[in-house]
Amino acid sequence: MEKIIELSYALDTFYLLMSAALVMWMAAGFAMLEAGLVRAKNTTEILTKNVVLFAIACIMYMLVGYNIMYPAEAVNSFWPGISFLLGEDNVAADVIASGGDTVYSNMADFFFQVVFVATAMSIVSGAVAERMKLWAFLAFAVVMTGFIYPLQGYWKWGGGFLDELGFYDFAGSGVVHLCGASAALAGVVLLGARKGKYGKDGSIQPIPGCNMPMATLGTFILWMGWFGFNGGSELIISNISEANTVAMVFVNTNAAAAGGVVSALITAHILFGKADLSMTLNGALAGLVAITADPASPSPLLATIIGIIAGIIVVFAIIGLDKIKVDDPVGAISVHGVVGTWGLIAVCFSNTDATFGAQLTGIATIFTFVFATSFGVWYLLKVIIGIRVSEEHEYQGVDFSECGMEAYPEFTDSSKG
Repeated sequence: MEKIIELSYALDTFYLLMSAALVMWMAAGFAMLEAGLVRAKNTTEILTKNVVLFAIACIMYMLVGYNIMYPAEAVNSFWPGISFLLGEDNVAADVIASGGDTVYSNMADFFFQVVFVATAMSIVSGAVAERMKLWAFLAFAVVMTGFIYPLQGYWKWGGGFLDELGFYDFAGSGVVHLCGASAALAGVVLLGARKGKYGKDGSIQPIPGCNMPMATLGTFILWMGWFGFNGGSELIISNISEANTVAMVFVNTNAAAAGGVVSALITAHILFGKADLSMTLNGALAGLVAITADPASPSPLLATIIGIIAGIIVVFAIIGLDKIKVDDPVGAISVHGVVGTWGLIAVCFSNTDATFGAQLTGIATIFTFVFATSFGVWYLLKVIIGIRVSEEHEYQGVDFSECGMEAYPEFTDSSKG
């Protein structure tokens, strides 16, 4: 019996670690997607942001974020308290037990959670692209990953008041995606639109990305990583019931993405008369975001329908935000915020444990808290160091002003040296 327990512990720990590695790979997906959807003159800077934000998320979550989100002893269901560094209980390799069931290593749990924090911050990166100062963005990342994300995460996943209320969010349509989009929206509101995006007559000027093959690669990487994102959120796989659930999560995650691709393609073709690739890519991501709230309960057909609706919603959301002059170069606010909201509501169609009241309360709480706190942090940064590059640097491209190098140098003099 002891050998069986040890094997189960090892298997579940390994599964969680490998799922976390897949989610970490999503950082590459965000980097490629965003680099493909911005102009060439801003590529190096956005790649720099994606690498460094991941590192900041890992450090801040280790220092303080994990303890806020999963406190040893919370003050109450609203405020977990603050403590620093991973303690001995976290580092120890003993079995976490709940009701006598062997689960996994605490360190595996930390690693799985930390890559989720980085995902939330990656959402912000694309929305503020091409006109934000690098160091202002990184300063915000410190606060977002160390304090804002963990606190709202505690309310649901740490056993706080949203969890007590019955708010359901399996893998993070709200805790991760709506959270990231809300922070992004706050930044975009203060930052303003890119120069030339909107005409004085109210016209909208498309600013196409520089590398659609790269954006497509990024989407496929994200699609693949999402199996770790959703599948790993089941946490264990070492018995028949859990293994079957994980398999269903994988199938439904894939089905929703496929539905989002097809519906976004058709919707864009009806509206524009063309097969719009950027909308199609966002359709895939929309399906993935929507099913993340509950990929275990729906049938594969319902998961596909949830993705289909998400693909339609994201096209209209991107168009709608453009009409009210919310400039989001990669469509992150629409994909992760608007569609994340749809995903949380869609839970009620297949999960008898979820109620519309609890879901709407969770949506309103996450959006209000994250938007308000993020707006405050962005505003302080704007006053203290400024958050927007100069008009001249924006015209030249932030690669030179922020990083001092081009991503695609057109000419290199190889005769020297």
